[in-house]
Amino acid sequence: MGLDQSTPTPSRAGRNLPAAIAVGVGLGAAIIGSLYWQKWLFIVLVVAVVLVAVDEVGKALKVGGASVAQVPVLAGAVAMLAGAYLGGPLVLLTAMAVTILATIFWRMPGGAQGFVRDTSASVFLVGYVPMLAGFAVLLVRPDDGPERVITFFLVVIASDVGGYAAGVLFGKHPMAPTISPKKSWEGFAGSTLGCVIAGTLSVTILLNGDWWVGVLIGLIAVGTATLGDLGESMIKRDLGIKDMSNLLPGHGGIMDRLDSLLATVPVVWLVLHLLVK
Repeated sequence: MGLDQSTPTPSRAGRNLPAAIAVGVGLGAAIIGSLYWQKWLFIVLVVAVVLVAVDEVGKALKVGGASVAQVPVLAGAVAMLAGAYLGGPLVLLTAMAVTILATIFWRMPGGAQGFVRDTSASVFLVGYVPMLAGFAVLLVRPDDGPERVITFFLVVIASDVGGYAAGVLFGKHPMAPTISPKKSWEGFAGSTLGCVIAGTLSVTILLNGDWWVGVLIGLIAVGTATLGDLGESMIKRDLGIKDMSNLLPGHGGIMDRLDSLLATVPVVWLVLHLLVK
């Protein structure tokens, strides 16, 4: 029986590649357009993406038996991101603390049964998604904020593309077979090369920074991006799900694209904040 050529088939890396590329290009265009038109539009975009991601993770945690305090977490996510843009890191941290307290108070009427489990899930969600995403908002605040954000995205994209290409072409030695079977050490080498090149070019060309800062960002980002991807894979394996949702064709859910971004953005913000003026 012949293969129906009209049916999209996944690549060796497990993706519907044309759909994944189309979605990636569309998201990239939206990000760049918002950055260079009005910064606040980028904040609106980040808020929208984070709210969807919070909903995805909340539903996934429910599969594992935990009940997330969805209302205070969603409201707190908006407050944290808006506060980061308007007031900086201290306001972001304060809004996070208030959100955590709100999740605890919200759960109290439900009684003692499962209280620690549910509040722990809510606190985990607050720290995992809106808190980390707040650093993307912090990136855009300076005058050269759009270039800082683009540098961040280019480094993470280079990690993904470099790892994908090297893994498909040369991948033979699994990195973490029990967590993410398709990840290989050859793919990690491709990610490292891609990150270092992207970091060096972005920092020197877009930000007029020193080349070694770009190399440093690349080396750090390849580690955080990989750990972020593996960490989300661990969450999904623990909960017994394949993707957080099927919202993005070829990608899965919003969180399936944010995992490496969320893990990388705090360190990119810190390095650029300290070493690129």
